[in-house]
Amino acid sequence: MITDARALRPIFIPSELHHRDGEIEHLSSCLKPIQQNLSGQNTLITGPSGAGKTTLAQYTVGQLKSATLSVRSGYVNCLSDSSMSGAFHALFRDAGLGIDLSLESASTTQYLDKLRHLDEHMVVILDEVDVLADPSVIVSLWEEPHITLLMVCVDEDDFLSNADSRVSSRVRSAEKIRLQKYHSDELVDIIEARVVAGLQHGAADHSTISRIAELAAGDARLAIAFLRRAAERAQREGLDTLSPGLVEDVVDDAETDVQERNIQRLSTHQQILHDIVRENGEIAAGDLREEYEKRAQNPKSETTRRRYLQSLERYDLIEQIGATRGTYYRYSKP
Repeated sequence: MITDARALRPIFIPSELHHRDGEIEHLSSCLKPIQQNLSGQNTLITGPSGAGKTTLAQYTVGQLKSATLSVRSGYVNCLSDSSMSGAFHALFRDAGLGIDLSLESASTTQYLDKLRHLDEHMVVILDEVDVLADPSVIVSLWEEPHITLLMVCVDEDDFLSNADSRVSSRVRSAEKIRLQKYHSDELVDIIEARVVAGLQHGAADHSTISRIAELAAGDARLAIAFLRRAAERAQREGLDTLSPGLVEDVVDDAETDVQERNIQRLSTHQQILHDIVRENGEIAAGDLREEYEKRAQNPKSETTRRRYLQSLERYDLIEQIGATRGTYYRYSKP
């Protein structure tokens, strides 16, 4: 059944990106100056979960690297690495730089010195940029002329509402690319491409693929999870083909997979907040704050904590009820 498991993973970058031609062209134009050894345009990519923001960034950067010799790239998931040191360490690890630098002992100055001495241009993807505990990361990288920033988040207004003036002034001047949720027929094409790349010929017919698209409701990440779970079930049971009924049977498991993956990517302080809400089921905002401050070493500020809670909401891990002094948080089960 499964011929190439890579095509069923959410991190897989396809050879062709469906239904994002305009956005690819836009982002490519922002990066094109790099081919002439000039600075690219710092860019903010926004859109709902599952709209392909990260895939767009990685795909377009991959195209640039295929056409350009003196360019390097690095990726940071700020959800996992939200501190200044964590973000720089993740960036250097992904870019293949500074293997001699330790997360525990390296200073920001050491990271920046190494970046300044690079003899090639670098494109940095900051995914989930709005949850950075220390937005100075953005300011520091922005100031380096041979670094181009691609910042990825769900909503620009939410991002800027918690940003200080140094960050907001820069982000407002960035090029903007806004992705919309996929239409059902667009998701069909995306899923079909994954089927061709990862499953035996004829493993999923149009009715099955259409059902996956319908259930995913515009979320490509969720659609891929449905496909992966259905293919795994079919392979275990010795089936030659998928069916709409089989897909419906794995919906809960696939949604749990997506939720668990999101939980695994949380930073330490986000994990603490998540665990407190999960353990209680429901908890008042004041009680959550009090319990968090008991458990966390060096608790984050109220502004940072609010940003973390908003990120947990976006990933459907918790739900905020109310917006006044009576606010409480409820754990979201998949």
